[in-house]
Amino acid sequence: MLGAWAAAVTSPEAGTRRRVAVDGKTLRGSRTGEVAGRHLLAALDHHTGVVLGQVAVDAKTNEIPALSILLADLDLTGVIVTADALHTQTETARWLVGRGAHYVLTVKANQPSLYAQLAALPWGQVTTTARTVERGHGRRERRTVKATEVRAGLLFPYAVQAMRITRRRQPLTGGPTETEVAYLITSLPTHHASPTRLAAMVREHWLIENRLHWVRDVTFGEDLSQVRTGNTPQVMASLRNLAITIPRLTGVTNIAAGIRHHARRPERPLEAIMKLAC
Repeated sequence: MLGAWAAAVTSPEAGTRRRVAVDGKTLRGSRTGEVAGRHLLAALDHHTGVVLGQVAVDAKTNEIPALSILLADLDLTGVIVTADALHTQTETARWLVGRGAHYVLTVKANQPSLYAQLAALPWGQVTTTARTVERGHGRRERRTVKATEVRAGLLFPYAVQAMRITRRRQPLTGGPTETEVAYLITSLPTHHASPTRLAAMVREHWLIENRLHWVRDVTFGEDLSQVRTGNTPQVMASLRNLAITIPRLTGVTNIAAGIRHHARRPERPLEAIMKLAC
């Protein structure tokens, strides 16, 4: 319900589609003995950074069936859903497209035939669409992006475009260069999403780590929480999501600073909520 409300009061940038990142996080402090900590799957709006939904992942299963439950209450018409390789599943793709959505998914060894098909494409004949060089974490990273429509068809429902991202990382202090190649597929044709735009979406996807999971850990100390009883871990995580979403809807970009601002005067949180309700 809160996710549907957040979706209703936000919108993508003019001329673009809403992009929603889906990713899971384990509440480490909720672990009890040999029982793993509670695992939650969340959806985050790329543009606004607001949380659009969260569901618990059953300990006897995994994230895959939880994605459709997570997004069931959202209007997915025209929405682009980004997710990691775990969710590169044929049923997930069919469900998303059946709801009017598009997908951008990573392909790894869990789809061996598709991975082999992507690796065998004539990438040497594909023009490079984007190059970036960044420094950070004691290394220099060069990213090269190529994307192409595959007219012969891909071994995956509704996939019409493939992308290859090559990352070369070199320590600033010297040492061997590491090369990593990633493949992605999408149901978006090039006239709906250029290769450059697709590359931007892939980078945006990982904002869910920085703008949600990291904030819950660092600002709210989520992994240090020892709450374990019943559904309390999930409820507390939902409250943290709300404490992130409301400030972002009012224009706050630094959640820690926003929390300190509201803590100084108890009426400020209510004023922010009333402002959004009007």
